[in-house]
Amino acid sequence: MDDERTTTRELAERVRTLLGPRHPVAAAALISASGVTLAAIGADLDADFEIGSISKAVTGLLYADALERGEIRPDSTLGELLPLGDVPAARVRLDSLARHRSGLPRLPASAQPLRRTLALWLRGTNPYGEDLGQLLDQARGAPVGEPEALYSNFGFELLGHALAAAAGTTYADLVQARLAGPLGLRGLYLPDTADRLGPKALIGRTRRGRPREPWTGAAIGPAGGIRASIQDMGGLMAALLDGTAPGIAALDPVEAFGKGARIGAGWITVEAGGRAITWHNGGTGGFRTWAGLDRAAGTGAVVLSATSDSVDRHGFTLLAEHTSGG
Repeated sequence: MDDERTTTRELAERVRTLLGPRHPVAAAALISASGVTLAAIGADLDADFEIGSISKAVTGLLYADALERGEIRPDSTLGELLPLGDVPAARVRLDSLARHRSGLPRLPASAQPLRRTLALWLRGTNPYGEDLGQLLDQARGAPVGEPEALYSNFGFELLGHALAAAAGTTYADLVQARLAGPLGLRGLYLPDTADRLGPKALIGRTRRGRPREPWTGAAIGPAGGIRASIQDMGGLMAALLDGTAPGIAALDPVEAFGKGARIGAGWITVEAGGRAITWHNGGTGGFRTWAGLDRAAGTGAVVLSATSDSVDRHGFTLLAEHTSGG
């Protein structure tokens, strides 16, 4: 794929029209064999956004890459890689985590998710901030239910840190060594505290413009802690389409996941407008994001917003227009 990066006023205007006044700070990328087109409104192209749960899609790539390297097996368990002791979570397989079928809860009860959600709503505080040791403590006390489809932030946190342990490093360094560095994604990173935010880090806001604390923390990294610019996201999606990204097998759907959807390793595939779209979205206290690929057409699109109002339908629309040449 051509490595050219271009910006167009037309894309900026289309994004402004699609997203409307609720999204004063946003960016988009369109990707095809001819290159990557970028646009930003209210921010620079190298400003970094919280990409939220698109981080899970990145973890899925690292999972598939670790399988290819022989560092893990599909049936490797959390207990083989993380110091959990003899607890139910230790017997959870990595392949079940990658497909959201581990039986682990969305969030552990010990994390007091209701209290944290209320604090986020009322004061805009970061509901995630645990370090790895605290995450492991949560895992030691977590129940494991039936292996049915259940979207789990907790599960992907543990998966990412298990992959890092298998490679003998931290998750943040694993992302840099195997993804960001090789692909030249200089603005893609994982701040574990607010004072480690980059100089171009945006502040997320609610629909009414209220600022939200950044979602930092070592534990949340694999499930929702990555920050990236639209340049980085465009580069990542281009690498997925041209085959230079690690772990591309993560995109291949292997199992049903909800009504009309199938899942690979983190990545979800659905039918939209008669076409198979492989995608993931993200949402944090003050950001909403979407990234999708039409692999058959060789096209992709990304939408990033520094406002907590969904951009999913806008992402699907941009990708469909791009694929059809509209």
